[in-house]
Amino acid sequence: MVFAIAGQLLHNYLLPRDCPRVTYYANSATTSQDRDRFLCGSATHVVAIETAWFHRVNTTILYSYEFPAGLFTLLDETAGYYISYQPVHPIAVRRIDNVFDELLSLDYIELRILPELRTLGNAVIASTLSYSLIRMRNAKPQSRPPAGPVF
Repeated sequence: MVFAIAGQLLHNYLLPRDCPRVTYYANSATTSQDRDRFLCGSATHVVAIETAWFHRVNTTILYSYEFPAGLFTLLDETAGYYISYQPVHPIAVRRIDNVFDELLSLDYIELRILPELRTLGNAVIASTLSYSLIRMRNAKPQSRPPAGPVF
């Protein structure tokens, strides 16, 4: 199997493979309360990582492979996953030397760097947003229940 990511959600995967992250965006069912609570300014998508991963992200070199779209079928629309059951050869390869520069060049992304992700992840799960929690098994435990608003 060959997995691919929809271009509009590629930002969710521009991180080291094992880096835990919380990613989300508004959809047509997202309430105005959730938009106001979770999204700031003109950003339509959020990518959050833990402070402990900052150095690894900052020193990682990634390669982004572009594949011919016609060979893939949609597996999960919210996460942007596509799959092919046949061999697929990339039509282009791009080296990404600075992950933070790449993410921050996307004017629709808000990048958040937090001490821990579980508080945000739990809040996003309970919201009306589209979300993806990736590699959370590598995230720090939630240190204590929040006493008030977390954002």
